[in-house]
Amino acid sequence: MNSPTILMEGFMKTRALASVLMALSIATVTPALADTVGEVRAVYDEFRAAQNARDLAKVKSLLIESPEFLWVSDGKSFWGPDALVKRMAEFQLAEVWRVDPEIDKAAIVEVDDHAAYIHMPLTLTIGLKAKPDVIRFLVSILCVKRPEGWRIAALFTTNDKPN
Repeated sequence: MNSPTILMEGFMKTRALASVLMALSIATVTPALADTVGEVRAVYDEFRAAQNARDLAKVKSLLIESPEFLWVSDGKSFWGPDALVKRMAEFQLAEVWRVDPEIDKAAIVEVDDHAAYIHMPLTLTIGLKAKPDVIRFLVSILCVKRPEGWRIAALFTTNDKPN
């Protein structure tokens, strides 16, 4: 055999080995990512359901219990879970209060094994039954894994502006 043939065979074997290793690495990572996505989505689903049920105790239980919890709403920073609950309680005095996320447009980005972001559009319907305000938002939510499970560490909202 000549040198080019030997080199080509070596290249093909290396490429095949690299393909197998890549496939194995993807196979081992994919279930973990799928678990994270499912778990993060589940904690957000609980959070949304608790908001819509006006169950502020449940809302608070899904947040990290820390003064470092952050909610940015209307261009203002609210630190700690009690600040979120107090502000949300004021909003929920309205006759109508409903959060409708567009889950099908949600992007869940795993930062590492213990942190992930959810980014999605949602609609908040709030106000009087006869004529509620309908506000479109973009929301980004930082979720962190704690011993008790996934919790929300931060919420960032901004008005959704069409392109």
